[in-house]
Formats: sequence, C-alpha cells, structure tokens
Amino acid sequence: MTISTLTINPAVDKSTSVDRVVPEKKLRCEEPAWEPGGGGINVSRVLHRLGEEAATIITSGGPIGLLLEELLKREGVRYQAIPIEAWTRESLAVVETSTGRQFRFGLPGPELQEMEWKKSLQLLDELNPLPTYLVASGSLPPGVPEDYYARIADWARAKGVKLVVDTSGTPLTLALEAGVYLIKPNLGELASLYGKETITGHEQEELAHELIVKGKAELVAISLGARGAMLAHSGGFVYAMPPTVIAKSTIGAGDSMVAGLVWALSPGLSMTDVLRYGVACGTATTMRSGTGLCQKEDVEKLFEWMKGRAV
Repeated sequence: MTISTLTINPAVDKSTSVDRVVPEKKLRCEEPAWEPGGGGINVSRVLHRLGEEAATIITSGGPIGLLLEELLKREGVRYQAIPIEAWTRESLAVVETSTGRQFRFGLPGPELQEMEWKKSLQLLDELNPLPTYLVASGSLPPGVPEDYYARIADWARAKGVKLVVDTSGTPLTLALEAGVYLIKPNLGELASLYGKETITGHEQEELAHELIVKGKAELVAISLGARGAMLAHSGGFVYAMPPTVIAKSTIGAGDSMVAGLVWALSPGLSMTDVLRYGVACGTATTMRSGTGLCQKEDVEKLFEWMKGRAV
C-alpha cells in the first residue's frame, strides 16, 4: 500500500499572535512560525507523523517556494517540486490572545502557465510504483482549468488508483462527474453541490447516499464541526463524535481528517473505526496552535476514547 498527494496550490503558512487586533495601529506581534501548507502537503505531513511516508507533488516558485521546500525537508516529508515562474503564495494566521479569536488571511495563489500545471499530470504518469491512494487536495490557482481534478479522476480510474479529492465548488462538481473514491465536504459544501443553502441531518444522509448510488464517489465523509463527522458507504452510514477539547486552531483540521481516513482505510479497519481515526486526527489538530497539525499520541488517545465510548 502506498499513498501520494498532490498540491497544485501550496503555501507557506505564517502564524503569530497579538494581544488585540486594532485597526490603524502598529501591532506588536509575537515571533512568527513558518510551516509548509496546502491541502496535500498537510495530508503528507500528518501521514508522516503517523508513520506512513506519502510523497507529495507540489509547485514551487520564487523565494517563498524555496522556503516551502526547506520547511518540507526539515520535517522529513518527501516531495517532488514543479518549478513555476510566479512566487508560491503565503497565508497568515493571527491569534488575538485577549479573546482567543483567530484571524486567517489567505492570499491568492500564483497564476500557473499551461505547461506548469500540465507537468503535474505528467508526473502522475511517472509515479513508480503507482500509489494505492492519491490525495489531490486544495484550491486551484489562477490559470488552472476547473476540470483539473476531473482530469486526474479519469487518470486514476484508468490506472486503478483510488482518488481522494478534497476541494469545493465547480472543481469538485466536475471531479464527481468523472467519479472518485472519497470526498470530504462539510455541510455547506455538500449543500452547494445540490444548489441548496442549508440541509438537514436527514438530507445529508440522503444526498451522500445519492452520490454513491450514482457512482460519483464510493465514500463520502461529511465533517460536522464539533459534532464530529458522518461517513456514507455502500453499506450505510456511520457517525463519530470526539470528546470536547480546547480548540486552539482549526487550520489544517480538515486535511488532518483526510489523512486519518486514508491511513485507517489501508489496514482494512471497519468503517466505524476508519471514521473515528479521521475524526481523531482532525480533532487533535485543533488542539495545536497555528498550523502545527496533530501529534500521533493525541490522535491515539482520542481514537481510543471514541472506541471506549462505544462499548
């Protein structure tokens, strides 16, 4: 079993804190932390912490791209970089210590040239051995067509690779038309797939089941925030709810959940335990400041807690 990830729009995530965010004043922040970011990169970082090596394909441009690669090297995450002319993007998270509120600023991604994003598709063909799972995750930067993930879905189906897509909007809709293995929308993203603003608990099961029956996805994991998550599969539905924890940051929680789901799928655990492990990874990440992501010991404790509650 092998896992690879793809991040076409990575970022260097910068995080810091300040006593209070006040407009039009110079704010004295604490020393910042820099970490590699972007959907697939975060999945690979979490898998690395769980003991599973998952090489990631990324784009990299300018000084920020060089910093991104250096940060990946420091964490021991294997990667293959596609050089691009534009600079890799940055994102910023600021915690207001007086209130505990977190302010997140996501800068737009660099515009990719056609030859640059097509290079990523070429690299998929060169993967040897082909991965059992490919996680293609994150937003699409300017210049990349909206059917980018759908093209990858066609490739994955032809190669027998189980494709996990974690994105939203039209790119997700088109990927589902091509057919994927697993998606992880939140309630809002699931609702938007059907042109709805909100959905009820009954509707979430009904709509997720419809995606499976129509062959658009084999597994549909729906994150429910503090209420945990639901996993729909051909045999029905399972739910998992984590314990209440002190949440310090939600950055990367969704990516961590995806990593946990894929990691747990590989050993052939029950669908209930697969979902529990994914929720444990996502919850453990919220316990860390900034973009620190989860630690394995926290994941294992949360997973065992959820299993114990079911006895």
